[in-house]
Amino acid sequence: MSTTQSERLRGLLEPLVSAQQLDLEEIEVSRAGRRRVLRIIVDSDEGVELDACAELSRAISEKLDESDAMGEDEYVLEVSSPGADRPLTEHRHYVRAVGRLAAFRLAADGSGDLVARILAVDEDGLDLEVPGVKGRKPTARRLAFDEIARARVEIEFNRKDKKEEEA
Repeated sequence: MSTTQSERLRGLLEPLVSAQQLDLEEIEVSRAGRRRVLRIIVDSDEGVELDACAELSRAISEKLDESDAMGEDEYVLEVSSPGADRPLTEHRHYVRAVGRLAAFRLAADGSGDLVARILAVDEDGLDLEVPGVKGRKPTARRLAFDEIARARVEIEFNRKDKKEEEA
């Protein structure tokens, strides 16, 4: 998608998304056969419910029908929340991931990869808990944002809830 079209779509859709108390995370236009697919990714601190996506999809569809932002060609509109494997790229993404396990690729000077639980986030970086290996206790670590090349939440299938741990 051209930068001009991306900027135009963002300018057109951002007020609709903000009116629903959501963040516009991504706009992507791609080809699917003879049609185009317009994918709108939205999120919030509380997550996004299916009903909110449906309501927003209707509002976006109406707005796009009123404008010529997508041109005359057919397209499919998809409005959804980000997947579990979305990279952490914005400060708000890290804040939303507090308490979650994340995989980090450290910057060039760093020591490779790190998997740790995000305990707290501030303007400069993260407070992490690095799991202990072979029965050892977890250790605390501070990681500045400029030390992170890439980060992504790790999906945990067998993590116990705090209430379960206390029982």
